[in-house]
Amino acid sequence: MTGTQRRHPVPDRARRRAIRTLAAQLGVAYSVAARLLANEHRALVFAQREQRPFHARVRDTHEAVELPLGRAAHISARFPRLLTTVGVLYDGPHRSTILAMLYATLLHESPSLRPETEELQWVAELGEEAAVDITCGALDRAARLLLDEDPWRLWTRIESALTAGESGADRRVRDVAITLNRELRTVSLRGSLPGTRQTLDALLVEPYQGHAPGARLGSATVVGVRWPRSGPPSAYETRRGGDAPTQLVPTGREPLGV
Repeated sequence: MTGTQRRHPVPDRARRRAIRTLAAQLGVAYSVAARLLANEHRALVFAQREQRPFHARVRDTHEAVELPLGRAAHISARFPRLLTTVGVLYDGPHRSTILAMLYATLLHESPSLRPETEELQWVAELGEEAAVDITCGALDRAARLLLDEDPWRLWTRIESALTAGESGADRRVRDVAITLNRELRTVSLRGSLPGTRQTLDALLVEPYQGHAPGARLGSATVVGVRWPRSGPPSAYETRRGGDAPTQLVPTGREPLGV
């Protein structure tokens, strides 16, 4: 060994061994295991879901293709409330309701975003959540982008879509709209908006092997993800403590060692 060569610190070698072990146990890629290990709680949830029998996975994917209510409930369950050093993420008792409202609004305004029914039913039979996520990717991305809008404008769009749904010809759409409109008018939903945003961030970042809210970036914690209209995320919102200001880290400039 020359004077310019040195071994990685022991903690780094131990971390790499732990990642390889977790990847082998779960049957996932090294990069996926690395992100899971950065958040032990998320690793436990992921491992539990991976151990479901096939019939349970098919049941879950059938729920995941039921728009808007089923998919909203399915995604909320996949990303449970998480306590971190910067506070509680994926929080809010009405995340599923808000997600359903976002999907209902998009299906009203841009019905072309809805995948074909036959395609959804076929992919549900595979029992693979990732396959459903790919099929619903455009709709999920559009839902996340709605949350970047001014809140007043967002609630106006949601209310308009639900009001239109209540008077529509499709009975199922009417029933969903009536249910969601009742929630919109009687329940305080604003406190669940940050958690809803983080839920969609975590869902969308996985195919890009990025960092979901709760992951560590150096000495900071990811609390949000910035998205363009298409393609991979453009930046991560991070915080170093509960009262610390949010800092923006452009993708590709993450601290070394994450």
